[in-house]
Amino acid sequence: MSVSVRVPTILRTYTGGESEVTASGSTLSEVLDDLDSSYAGIKARILDDNGALRRFVNVYVGNDDVRFLDDLATPTPDGTQISVIPAVAGGC
Repeated sequence: MSVSVRVPTILRTYTGGESEVTASGSTLSEVLDDLDSSYAGIKARILDDNGALRRFVNVYVGNDDVRFLDDLATPTPDGTQISVIPAVAGGC
């Protein structure tokens, strides 16, 4: 299954500057594996050393935050758009 992955500016060094790339997989975990096979090192910026999503990285499948779905087991139907968004913190 082919999906599109929106890549934040900070990770575009891994994708040769591309803001959106194509990957395949039936779950988010499989998509990240495929993404890393094409763009070595990007997965390590999204997942921590334990293989979980990094605390300050949000991932959406369609419009839904995967942390409120099935996390890395979230299904990624053909044609789905996945967005990787670094969390923004700050104050007044």
